[in-house]
Amino acid sequence: MMDQNGLYAEEYGENGYMEQEEEWEREGLLDPAWEKQQKKTFTAWCNSHLRKAGTSIENIEDDFRNGLKLMLLLEVISGETLPKPDRGKMRFHKIANVNKALDFIASKGVKLVSIGAEEIVDGNLKMTLGMIWTIILRFAIQDISVEEMTAKEGLLLWCQRKTAPYKNVNVQNFHLSFKDGLAFCALIHRHRPDLIDYSKLSKDNPLENLNTAFDVAEKYLDIPRMLDPDDLQNTAMPDERAVMTYVSSYYHCFSGAQKAETAANRICKVLKVNQENERLMEEYERLASDLLEWIRRTMPWLASRHSDSTLAGVQKKLEEYRTYRRKHKPPRVEQKAKLETNFNTLQTKLRLSNRPAYMPTEGKMVSDIANAWKNLELAEKAFEEWLLAETMRLERLEHLAQKFKHKADTHEEWTRGKEEMLQSQDYRSCRLYELKALKKKHEAFESDLAAHQDRVEQIAAIAQELNTLEYHDCVTVNARCQRICDQWDRLGALTQRRRQALDDSERVLEKIDLLHLEFAKRAAPFNNWLDGAREDLVDMFIVHTMEEIQGLITAHDQFKATLGEADKEYNLIVGLVRDVEGLVNQYQIANGLENPYTTLTARDLTSKWADVKTLVPSRDQTLAMELKKQQNNEMLRRQFAEKANNVGPWIEKQMDAVSAIGMSISGSLEEQLHRLKEYEQAVYAYKPHIEELEKIHQAVQESMIFENRYTNYTMETLRVGWEQLLTSINRNINEVENQILTRDSKGITQEQLTEFRSSFNHFDKNRTGRLAPEEFKSCLVSIGYSIGKDRQGELDFQRILAVVDPNSTGYVHFDAFLDFMTRESTDTDTAEQVIDSFRILASDKPYILPDELRRELPPDQAEYCIQRMPPYKGPGAVPGALDYMSFSTALYGESDL
Repeated sequence: MMDQNGLYAEEYGENGYMEQEEEWEREGLLDPAWEKQQKKTFTAWCNSHLRKAGTSIENIEDDFRNGLKLMLLLEVISGETLPKPDRGKMRFHKIANVNKALDFIASKGVKLVSIGAEEIVDGNLKMTLGMIWTIILRFAIQDISVEEMTAKEGLLLWCQRKTAPYKNVNVQNFHLSFKDGLAFCALIHRHRPDLIDYSKLSKDNPLENLNTAFDVAEKYLDIPRMLDPDDLQNTAMPDERAVMTYVSSYYHCFSGAQKAETAANRICKVLKVNQENERLMEEYERLASDLLEWIRRTMPWLASRHSDSTLAGVQKKLEEYRTYRRKHKPPRVEQKAKLETNFNTLQTKLRLSNRPAYMPTEGKMVSDIANAWKNLELAEKAFEEWLLAETMRLERLEHLAQKFKHKADTHEEWTRGKEEMLQSQDYRSCRLYELKALKKKHEAFESDLAAHQDRVEQIAAIAQELNTLEYHDCVTVNARCQRICDQWDRLGALTQRRRQALDDSERVLEKIDLLHLEFAKRAAPFNNWLDGAREDLVDMFIVHTMEEIQGLITAHDQFKATLGEADKEYNLIVGLVRDVEGLVNQYQIANGLENPYTTLTARDLTSKWADVKTLVPSRDQTLAMELKKQQNNEMLRRQFAEKANNVGPWIEKQMDAVSAIGMSISGSLEEQLHRLKEYEQAVYAYKPHIEELEKIHQAVQESMIFENRYTNYTMETLRVGWEQLLTSINRNINEVENQILTRDSKGITQEQLTEFRSSFNHFDKNRTGRLAPEEFKSCLVSIGYSIGKDRQGELDFQRILAVVDPNSTGYVHFDAFLDFMTRESTDTDTAEQVIDSFRILASDKPYILPDELRRELPPDQAEYCIQRMPPYKGPGAVPGALDYMSFSTALYGESDL
């Protein structure tokens, strides 16, 4: 409650009554009718008090001039005795008496600005009205206060609350809001509904409303007419001082209802706390349900190991997983942190309002959410490992499938027409040399056939490996492999039969062409070497390390070292053909150029030799590109390792620093909170490093790099560490804010907090932020809490444990410890206080009616009580009676509605 100087200054600024009037007049705001209204109202107000002394005044500016009735008025309204007045009739006697009155007013803390005794004695109307208004402010209005507001605001709020349920009434000020008279009628009806039938009043009859209110107030409430209905209606803006004076009489007339209003205020305060707690509980349930439902929906996806068995399909899943980690999960990490923060704040508010601890719905405890989150992270790790392993497997399968197709294509190309050749009966019409040529040709074929045996075995081995690795198109691979093997068996059988036929004819056919034979002998192995070289030069490969590509390059260099000898062999074989051509040309031998021992020609060898020489530089380029790729992979490994080896220790350092602040006993809580928020800003500022590392990690995975010998950190461990750091900072900030809330609500000092923290830290040896039961008991004893060693002492300790660890987690956290140490000395609302408040509203009845609640409480809180209060079933119950006692105890967890 401000003093009168503050009130006077608030109502009229730093200037006095006269200065305010002059300022309004300069600004064109002063209405001449106001002075008439004030004179009439202030006169009636003075007479309402002077009649108690058996006197009255008729003309306010004349009847106070000698100071006698002024002093009498002050004695009546203050209940105190003023100095004895001077009885003389001289001017100085009058001035002396008025000064005694003014001195008395000043002694009550009122600063009178520009009001002097001479002006009152001279009958100055404005000065006299200013003086009376000052008296009204001090003795009729100053003590009116609602919710710590000033007198004028308090009186206005009182009017608003009392008239809130009434239609067509909207009190916003003390001039226009009262012009139609409904506000006056509503105030009377609210406290005395028997005097006025409000339902019959109309906003269209302002004079009738005003006269009704003024007549009823004068006749039944002993409040004299201080306002004139015609003045109120005919003035654009009635004088608010006159209206305030009259309304204050209503307030004092109904002051007996203040006790009920005080009770209603207490109930409103308690209900607001309960409604806010219920809102927080509902929000927790909603957030917990949403988060758990999201985890429930996500787990089947992470647990799925289904794929279309193609590399593209698995790579799509890997990209979906990266999108999930980058976009979908981070908001859920924030939601989880918010959930924990809201839960801790709710529990703190419940403790501070003397409510029982909140127990979430089954399955939605903080521990349930933590377990679900842990299972989610385990599922993420397993899912990512499966994706990478599946990628490697399918990459290997794709490589093998391509290799199988290439070797099968090469083999089938070689076997084309071989069965028809082996089934031919050409040897039956051959001459001897032609037969011998056919035999030699067949021998060369057998050699070639044997050389191709290894390729067939390779094809079968690749097909077997594809089956073992569960290649998605094994049916096609197996069918083709079977066709190749079946054909190979037929070729072997046909070869044996043809050889036998040639051997049978060899006794007759002897002559051979030695030169063609030599060509055939040399050409066949050289041709096989060329085929093998061409196949090796286009052979596909897959490597993951520098060592592997270096091995391929070394093998290729060794191959290139044999090209010189191969060139000599090529020239030798081609030389044999030139010799044959020379002999044929020399001796004009018909069909002499045809080699009966082989189908190979110098042109075939020349073409294949040219292919080999062309493929060698192409192979050089392919190996060089792969070497560059592996060098780039090595660079990515080093980039990731360099960044990770900085980020990892930084996260660990921040975790240690945040934990140290949480356990610190130096500095105030505000300083700790400031340091934590500085760390929070620093951590969020560091986030680009994590994002940069994620980009490098994505490049590493896209390059199919599966190991890194340069660092022990993986992206998964760094992600988890980053999320734990954010969670730790949020949790510590929340704990410190709750400690500040507890400290301010409980009224404990910084020294007490430091003592509590020091004692707690002393027994928290491992710096976990929590104490085991025995550690907690030692901590209590160390600060002077008496716990006996007998059975009763153990029972007392178990009772304390149930308070500080209501969920039986086996640990006591600092906020619960702090709450316990300060709870006993705290003055909080109790169920008994709320019951007493309801009893006042119910006029000492053991029950309360809905109309009484709606009359005394704001609409939303009245309906809140009506919906939740059980019916009263005790003696004397009437229809609609509500049990406010059970409702009040239920608010504090002392009964179960």
